[in-house]
Amino acid sequence: MKRLVMIALSLLLLLTACAPNFKKEDEVVQNNKSDSKEKAIIPKYQISDQYYRTILPFKPGEARGLVVNNLNTRYDINEFETGLMRVALKNFSPDKYFFQEGQYLKKKTVGLWLNRQFTPEQLAAEGLKEDENIGLNPLDDGVGDLKTRNEKSPIYLAHILEHDYLTKDDNGNVHLDGVVIGLALNSVYYYTTVQYGDVFERKIPHDELERKGKEIAAEVAKRIRGVEGLGDVPVTIALFEQADKSSVVPGNFFAYANMSEGSNSLGGWEAVDEKYYLFPSESATKDHRADVTFFQNFKQDVEEYFPNFNGVIGKAFYIGSQLNEVSISIPIQFYGKAEGVGFTQYVTGLVMEHFPDYVTVQVSITSVNGPEALIIRKADQNEPIVHIYQ
Repeated sequence: MKRLVMIALSLLLLLTACAPNFKKEDEVVQNNKSDSKEKAIIPKYQISDQYYRTILPFKPGEARGLVVNNLNTRYDINEFETGLMRVALKNFSPDKYFFQEGQYLKKKTVGLWLNRQFTPEQLAAEGLKEDENIGLNPLDDGVGDLKTRNEKSPIYLAHILEHDYLTKDDNGNVHLDGVVIGLALNSVYYYTTVQYGDVFERKIPHDELERKGKEIAAEVAKRIRGVEGLGDVPVTIALFEQADKSSVVPGNFFAYANMSEGSNSLGGWEAVDEKYYLFPSESATKDHRADVTFFQNFKQDVEEYFPNFNGVIGKAFYIGSQLNEVSISIPIQFYGKAEGVGFTQYVTGLVMEHFPDYVTVQVSITSVNGPEALIIRKADQNEPIVHIYQ
């Protein structure tokens, strides 16, 4: 009996020594903007090497909420933020850096920067002081009718987004070590000529948008150095071209430039070769006919299951000329859970049959009752992940 007890104790000690560390967070000390210190937490678990761990407790960005009013669609709102994180990956590795929403550009500051430049008369009408005449959009000189003036001087800059990246030293202190600024630019400027009147639009060619965006970015870079706490940290500024209001796919980032530690100006611009397409669409067929063909074959097989159904649409994400990911939506009406399960199994087989291994595919099946099923086949994975909602 004594021997059995000793063996049990030995096994217990061995298992305890070999047991994994289930502690899920790392307590650190964060140096904030006022040079005071406060406790913070870094989660130990990282979803993937494409996502940053976020400093906790979560601190909302200083300019939180403005994005909803300033961008055209929820697609652009989501892509502006997630795309900015992809830009950050180029300089700030998730293995070393931790994410925090922007804490340095105040809501009022961002609002003033998004204004037009004003004449003294316009400034008085807006109720602003002379030192608040810091808009980054062009002056409306008041010459000509409203349509002429808006066509001549459109609003280029729609929104500014700040993301902060922090590192931890050997003493468990975290501090700001990088900032990424996104500038959302209008591909279409919408305006009215009279109050509650018709809405007009002025399409902004990409070349014009890029030129103006880089001019605005150069000015933002200078101003950043005057913001308390941002005097010498590395900064990346990225340009995002938002889609028009009717688009069902988002716009994309197209360029970024870096300002090194202690520098007061941006370095050379680097291209971001990313783009979204609607599948099927004329533009997708023109630029990527082969990819649209295997999507159409998938769509045709889905519609054979429900002959009167033709609601399969996809959002395709390209990096360079390479298809990286396809997100497919299938809204359909089921008459029972068993039918939904059977359809999900059928679609899962079609995903494995029609799409190349190097493409990540996500299929969302919905009904009038809400989400029914989610199918995810990651790139280079032989087995899909399938979840049927209860």
